[in-house]
Amino acid sequence: MPVKPEEPRKLIWLVDSLVRLTGFPPMVRKKLGFAMYQAQIGQRHESAKMLDGFAETVWQVRADDPGGTYRAVYVVQLGEAVYVLHAFQKKATSGIATPQRELDLIRQRLQLARKLAGK
Repeated sequence: MPVKPEEPRKLIWLVDSLVRLTGFPPMVRKKLGFAMYQAQIGQRHESAKMLDGFAETVWQVRADDPGGTYRAVYVVQLGEAVYVLHAFQKKATSGIATPQRELDLIRQRLQLARKLAGK
């Protein structure tokens, strides 16, 4: 018997995260959009990984394209919604680490998500 997915949680895009995502290549948008839907119904996309260094469980999902690597960062465990904290293209030419400026922005937006969730 197939497992019935949860009722989708509300998806809240913080600041410019939706605008940034809509500027990504079509296949990247499709993959990241599907990953956000999976988060809404309580599932985890196959490429979703925890982002280290945060009190809450912050997830990132990545999509590769000939033009580069793209990431969307979100948090599920705040209230009744999924908060998309940031979407960006990783432009570093070496290493897989998330650039510090992006981590700082994610931290700021996580604080905003906490306020919105009443936490």
